[in-house]
Amino acid sequence: VVTKAAGNPYNEKEASGFQEVIEAEGGTVIVKHPETATADAQISVVQSLISQEVDAICIAGNDENALQASLQEAMDAGIKVACMDAKVNPDSRMTFVNQAGTMEIGQALMDAVLDISGGEGQWAILSATSQATNQNAWIEAMKEVMQDEKYSKLELVEVVYGDDEPQKSTDVTQALLQNYPDLKVICAPTTVGIAAAAKVLQDSGSACKLTGLGLPSEMSEYIGDDDAHSCPYMFLWNPIDVGRLGAYTSIALVNEEITGAAGDTFTAGELGDYEIVDAADGGTEVILGAPFKFDPSNIDEWKDIY
Repeated sequence: VVTKAAGNPYNEKEASGFQEVIEAEGGTVIVKHPETATADAQISVVQSLISQEVDAICIAGNDENALQASLQEAMDAGIKVACMDAKVNPDSRMTFVNQAGTMEIGQALMDAVLDISGGEGQWAILSATSQATNQNAWIEAMKEVMQDEKYSKLELVEVVYGDDEPQKSTDVTQALLQNYPDLKVICAPTTVGIAAAAKVLQDSGSACKLTGLGLPSEMSEYIGDDDAHSCPYMFLWNPIDVGRLGAYTSIALVNEEITGAAGDTFTAGELGDYEIVDAADGGTEVILGAPFKFDPSNIDEWKDIY
């Protein structure tokens, strides 16, 4: 399993779920956390895994296209290649383990922006890197949803990038508040970005509110319905389950129960039965489930889980 980068708690949870399943099924796991969240760092990891002649690689892509040559080389060597969390292009994978449907995420986030803003005003997006495929797909989905008349009084002023680094995410959040004094909502579809933005907003006592995708353990102190809390509610899925589904998918590929083609079905242990479906980019995917809402009513029970 190849994550985006070392020190990313969300990716570490994914890797733990992956490892748990593979070891329970009697396999051996090599967990690779690249030093930086770049395609180059992942390419060198993939090359080392090819030389180790592993059976399968499951990767959270840092770039949609830049990994193609190395992942094709892996597949040519007989290695089963899947991606999870952030997809690589269809030629670079056999299938994609998607944490939730792209449009469902875009819809949930836009409805949150609409609700928290009171239906009108300025808002901004704080993303990870400008190349992050999952972030870009969700942002495009949000923009598509925004075309509906009911969002017409919302003004998306800017999309900024914190590169999944806490300090840069902090800096760009501060810049947004400075540049747009009337900003009502920041939507951060990245766990690193939302945590950094939450702290900035709460520490500064800003009237701007926050939503997006975050880890309950990192966001619990910021979630609340009052002025003292910066985030009324947010969404995510269970990254441990993303990793588990990635592992079951890899096992099914290695055992040749599936090829990654649309219509293939397999059982993912306690997660249940899954079907591989056509993805919007021309490849295939298997979808874990819908995004889950974390709010004051349930954050305490989830914060100790992940």
